[in-house]
Amino acid sequence: MKGRLILLPAGLWLTVFMVVPLVILLVFSVGHRDDLGRVALTGLSFDNYRRFFCGPYLLTLMRSMTLAAMTTVICLVLGTLTATWMAFSVPAKYKGLLMTLFVLPLWTSFLLRIYAWITILRPTGIFSDVLSALGWQNPPFLLYSPYAVLLGMVYNYLPYMVLPVYAALEKLDVRLIEAAADLGATPLQTFFKVTVPLSSRGLIAGSIMVFVPALGDYVTPDLLGGGKTMFIGNLIQNQFLAVRDWAFGCAVSTLLIIIVAAAIWVYLKYGETETVKA
Repeated sequence: MKGRLILLPAGLWLTVFMVVPLVILLVFSVGHRDDLGRVALTGLSFDNYRRFFCGPYLLTLMRSMTLAAMTTVICLVLGTLTATWMAFSVPAKYKGLLMTLFVLPLWTSFLLRIYAWITILRPTGIFSDVLSALGWQNPPFLLYSPYAVLLGMVYNYLPYMVLPVYAALEKLDVRLIEAAADLGATPLQTFFKVTVPLSSRGLIAGSIMVFVPALGDYVTPDLLGGGKTMFIGNLIQNQFLAVRDWAFGCAVSTLLIIIVAAAIWVYLKYGETETVKA
């Protein structure tokens, strides 16, 4: 009984701020938009879901998943290399300082970091000035391009990959790596056959922490991409704030939640299995 009472505040919090909004989202998704832009719940149907799958919105979803997957892969490579260097090559007395410096940008506003990249990548920004100083005539214009969007996504979500991977590598028994070297394994073989399997939980956790927010991000593509390309997050934003079709926006949001939940379930189920086998 005492255990249930202890869990009661957390249960109430999750019910009020998670379960209830999800129920409202689901109910609104089967409604429709009336003439005044309000959500009407008369004549409930799945027309909003049919509209999504029969319209051009599937291409938007695939574009968003491609961007999120590319962001996750790049963050996985860079984050694993960074975490490995910090865990095995950096002296212990400097690790705390490096971790602080690495997460320091997260202490500032998300929007401020994006506007900083706008300042860097604009035609009269630091990037163009450096290339011009190096003798590059007519340096490339990266702002409002897919490269700027991908760069901003990787920059914003890279710490969420480094932190769990570093935590997993810190718990790794160094004697296993030394044993692999004694048995004749090359550093590359040791990394892929010993380090990666034993740190797979951190790799999976980091991939989830990057892929999930990257899939629904609309601020970075909107600001760094100039709003030239529609992503799933921009689609949801437009339905709620511009078009005022909350019913269709709720339907798209529900589908996005289902996709994210399915991805997390697959990662946890099969990733955990692979970890146990390793």
